[in-house]
Amino acid sequence: MSEREESVNAFRAYDYKKISVNAGYLSQYLDGYESFGWHTDERTERSEHLEKISLQLKRERSILNKAELTRLQRNFEACMQQIQILEHSKYTQALIAGILTGLIGTVFVTGSVFAVIASPPILWLTILLGIPGLALWAATVPVSHYVKKKRSGHILPLVEAKYEEMYGVCEKGTKLLRGR
Repeated sequence: MSEREESVNAFRAYDYKKISVNAGYLSQYLDGYESFGWHTDERTERSEHLEKISLQLKRERSILNKAELTRLQRNFEACMQQIQILEHSKYTQALIAGILTGLIGTVFVTGSVFAVIASPPILWLTILLGIPGLALWAATVPVSHYVKKKRSGHILPLVEAKYEEMYGVCEKGTKLLRGR
């Protein structure tokens, strides 16, 4: 038998891994996992409802430096998770600011309603509490956008630092794979 036929018939064992990733970060995950020896298997499912993609990955079991690659891979996964948490925080804080603004406006409007239904009605208090309440209701969206913009400017350097850390980890993984 020739060497070519032996290499074709040689048994290869693989490790398999199934991960579920946010569709917006699919490219980063695919590039990152390649740095640790993983390749996509053809069995990839997409769930449109949840905006998640399930990936089937595989890599050869006989890979060198497997323990170190696994450690680097966990570091990569932690970086990706922290990036997603940071990105999500700008929307969360904007939502909280908008809701709080609306609730404070509701307190003012409620006071205004109680002032008008009091016996006798206190019209000056109704106006005094109603105007800020309605203004706060109208300000919920602008406040939310302002907080999101402010938070985005604050977390941008943190996200960039995490990406740099992630790229360094992937570079180390690639060097280990190539045996350097």
